[in-house]
Amino acid sequence: MKKQCIAMLLAGGRGTRLKNLTENLAKPAVPFGGKYRIIDFTLSNCRNSGIDTVGVLTQYHPHILQSYIGDGKEWDLNRRDGGLSILPPYQCENGERWYEGTAHAIYQNRHIIEQYDPEHVLVISGDHIYKMDYNKMLQQHIKSSADATISVIEVPWNEASRFGLMKTDENTGRIVDFEEKPKNPTSNLASMGIYIFNWKTLKHYLEQEEKNQFSSKDFGKDIIPAMLMNNLKLFSYEFNGYWKDVGTIDSFWEANMDLLKKDTNILLNDKEWKVYTVEQTHPPQYLDLDATITQALISEGCEIYGTVENSVLFSGVKVGKGSIIKDSVILPNAVIGENVVIEKAVVGPGIFIEDDVVVSSKESSKEITLVGENILKEHKKLLTNVI
Repeated sequence: MKKQCIAMLLAGGRGTRLKNLTENLAKPAVPFGGKYRIIDFTLSNCRNSGIDTVGVLTQYHPHILQSYIGDGKEWDLNRRDGGLSILPPYQCENGERWYEGTAHAIYQNRHIIEQYDPEHVLVISGDHIYKMDYNKMLQQHIKSSADATISVIEVPWNEASRFGLMKTDENTGRIVDFEEKPKNPTSNLASMGIYIFNWKTLKHYLEQEEKNQFSSKDFGKDIIPAMLMNNLKLFSYEFNGYWKDVGTIDSFWEANMDLLKKDTNILLNDKEWKVYTVEQTHPPQYLDLDATITQALISEGCEIYGTVENSVLFSGVKVGKGSIIKDSVILPNAVIGENVVIEKAVVGPGIFIEDDVVVSSKESSKEITLVGENILKEHKKLLTNVI
């Protein structure tokens, strides 16, 4: 059946800057916000936007992610006409190949796309935290007769060099220049990694890049610059809501901390735009008589005997007597012993922290401490930026 627009969700990234959190796990499958995984936000955007055909392109440590997504039931994508498809790399006419770049991943699945004969293709990433109506972007894309529309957001100048940056015509929004992660930015209008393409146009450029042996086969480095060079109609779609690239431990921590303030809590803002997830059955929280909790997100199945301040605790976390958790993110099933102090840290899933341990960053350091596997071996050990 012909579709107006289908989505291709890039979920194969390794996320090396998240260190131990992605050692055996694809970045989109990393837990977030007490009960979710990062990919929940993009899949929920698709469901809420009426996008009913989604290909999820996996590669790095895909098994947990694939098992988690399943047939897409939680996002109303378990349907015969379209629905959700898991798309790992596969053996093709040139032999077995990994996805070599974001554009190559789409190219390798061009035959899947063509089954639906879409007018437009939405290309999105499964590793950002945001709520967005893709249908509004699609309507602008159609109205402007664009070859490509790129969603953009203003970012702080000191972070601009991390992103692909646009310059646009102030009157029309047409993109006139693009720089991929420049050392000296001249714009702070960042690409959000959300694209809508005219499929026939995109297919042509994917085929051209595949023939270029020097191409990195990447949208930001190759496809977008090639389209601009040929004077195609590329327009920006300005997004004014909350959006966070959680590609580093610091940004992952910041995004979780944002949930503790009502004005930046993406889960509370726009309650009609629900974030769907795979529900799990856990016992209720247990809060001991001596437990103290202030400004925190506490998931089901937690046992709290100590103090939790300004922190996010995932399911199955236990905090022992006399322990203090402050400004921290504690991932699922971590066990914190007695008289432990944890401040400004991310504690990995299933980690056991023994009694009397102190986990904190140096006062002079702004980095967040990450506690991963096989780190804690001694009692009363001061851990400083352990990974």
